[in-house]
Amino acid sequence: MTSDPVAQAPRAGEADTVSEASPVSPSDAPETDEPVIIESTDRPDRALARELFGELAATSDDDPRHRQVRDQLVEMHLPLVEYLARRFRNRGEPFDDLVQVATIGLIKSIDRFDLERGVEFSTYATPTIVGEVKRHFRDKGWAIRVPRRLQELKLALTKASSELSQRNGRAPTVAELAAHLELTEDEVLEGLESSNAYSAISLDAPDLGDDDSSAMSDTLGMTDQALEGVEYRESLKPLLEQLPPREKRILLLRFFANMTQSQIAAELGISQMHVSRLITRTLAQLREGLLAEG
Repeated sequence: MTSDPVAQAPRAGEADTVSEASPVSPSDAPETDEPVIIESTDRPDRALARELFGELAATSDDDPRHRQVRDQLVEMHLPLVEYLARRFRNRGEPFDDLVQVATIGLIKSIDRFDLERGVEFSTYATPTIVGEVKRHFRDKGWAIRVPRRLQELKLALTKASSELSQRNGRAPTVAELAAHLELTEDEVLEGLESSNAYSAISLDAPDLGDDDSSAMSDTLGMTDQALEGVEYRESLKPLLEQLPPREKRILLLRFFANMTQSQIAAELGISQMHVSRLITRTLAQLREGLLAEG
């Protein structure tokens, strides 16, 4: 007899009677759910559901009764939606959002279901609902938009890493992942790098996950004390290029090589007094150039 996930869906607030497996990537979730024994009395009346599906098929889309029956079927199968959405909790997406996405899959299943197929509705709807949630993770769960090729590569790497870790008892190397997926090591590294785009953390979030701790932005970088001088340095560059070679060299030796006027005089073979006059005159010339640009 075909298992019915709805029959296994718990009431709101009721705890599962079995422990869930260790977390996996949404891509690793099966297209159909294996039976999980969960105590529940919140299950739809199958006879009533079949009657409603029959009525839904017999009414046209513009018939007010069609909408009423459709809404009743959606409400009747919401436990299935919540049950399947819970499989993807703690994956970085709010549970309420997952329920909304899964509900879209439920509505699509209701609109496409055919009683003549002879299968339980929950069996028919589960792959569609799970697929809708997985599509949400693939298309909406990336903090930075990356090509679909890299999204699929990331999912393949996640699955391969899990398989190789179980087989070898340790995390796989890049070379092992490349051999397993028949890719180059550069392609594997590209896929691993794309994983960084999957989720983002607010810079205003507490650094240690504690509301009393400082925000992450408070620990990143520091104020550059020389930042205010950037504009002046950039404005001086073209003026320095216009100086005669000797005056330009004197300024470089004085302010960049930190040589004294006496050392510069000895370097150029002129008097210290002459060096002083040249520095004073050149600085005044540069100052006038800056003021003229302003």
